[in-house]
Amino acid sequence: MRKAMLATALLAVTAVTAVATSSSGAARHTLPPWMLNHPPASVKRSPASANRPDPVLATFLARARLATAKYVTNLAAAKADGYGIITKMIPDMGYHFMNPRLTGFEPTKPPILVYEKHGSTWQLGAIEWVFTSKPKTPPLPGATYGAFGAGCHYKDGSYVPAQTQDSCPKTAPSSGAAFNFWHPNLITFHVWLWYPNPSGLYSGTNPLVQPFNGQ
Repeated sequence: MRKAMLATALLAVTAVTAVATSSSGAARHTLPPWMLNHPPASVKRSPASANRPDPVLATFLARARLATAKYVTNLAAAKADGYGIITKMIPDMGYHFMNPRLTGFEPTKPPILVYEKHGSTWQLGAIEWVFTSKPKTPPLPGATYGAFGAGCHYKDGSYVPAQTQDSCPKTAPSSGAAFNFWHPNLITFHVWLWYPNPSGLYSGTNPLVQPFNGQ
């Protein structure tokens, strides 16, 4: 019996080792600016790590998950930390909450959290950064981007497209909510950290959140 258990354990270790050392086809990437001053030791490449998943991306995701775990099903915690609603439900994406105090590309401090809503329950799906122009250096390996048109945001999450702030209605036409801020055309960068996305880690939209579109 003990021999059988030992054989089973050895097979399991062999299988895990095979998966961990399989080729991922990952290319060598330059460290993004936010990591240049203090790159983690795990990011340093060696010939033996050439076939492993990109360490820059792996380190980013690990740090981001640890930092945002407290918000995953606790929107109140996010609000307490300074995140306020800036959009209502955008189809196949979610409700956006922004912390205006957070700047720069730091994995532990995403300025925007994207939530899905079901009844009274909120689930964090993605984290997001925005840029006024496409970054010359990709923020993460394989980065892809979306776009968000210039417009006016209101305190209840209402959004009205507008090319200038002077064009913004004083209050939200549909709700009367107070004006919050205006922004120009933006480049968006989503990372689907807490919800699987068959369209890709960086895709702006996610077909798996379609059931939440009516919430």
